[in-house]
Amino acid sequence: MQDDHRHQFIGILLAAGRGSRFDASGRQDKLLQPLPTGEAVVAASAKNLLAVLPKVVAVVRPGAENVAACLRALGCEITVCAAAEQGMGESLVHALAQASDAAGWLVALGDMPFVRQETLQTLVSALQQGAGIVAPLYRGRRGNPVGFSRSYLPQLLELGGDQGARRLLQQFPVTEIPVDDPGVALDIDTPADLPAQG
Repeated sequence: MQDDHRHQFIGILLAAGRGSRFDASGRQDKLLQPLPTGEAVVAASAKNLLAVLPKVVAVVRPGAENVAACLRALGCEITVCAAAEQGMGESLVHALAQASDAAGWLVALGDMPFVRQETLQTLVSALQQGAGIVAPLYRGRRGNPVGFSRSYLPQLLELGGDQGARRLLQQFPVTEIPVDDPGVALDIDTPADLPAQG
């Protein structure tokens, strides 16, 4: 019997990208690169989300067994998106299909390990208080993760391909929450984005 999550918010961790800008050869998975703490990029991203939400669904691409194993060990529910190559929209819709009975979702990216737990909690609290779409704002720039209430599920499920949720943020009102957290704007795209090891 499936758990009833209609009264709770669920984390979605998008960790299905190829990271070709990090390593075009595909030999180095950016999500598994170590941070100065020794943790993998994706592990840090997941742990922050798990600290504030009771359930996190992590989307991985086919063949990414090491990423899946890392996230499963932390307590994430793993789902493999066969169409991950088509883009973030496909991964998001795939994840929502696994967690469609939630009150809403906080959609985080596996390559953004520096978002503070307080920021995540603030976003979840805004959703719990009735916000439809929430996004953090750092120094006037909108960042990630982004949260959605259940009322936007039909629009989310219409996404696909490389069209992530950005279109919804342009079409519908967004509750922007100012945060003093540079992590909402920092992702690991290239080797230069990794902090130097101490």
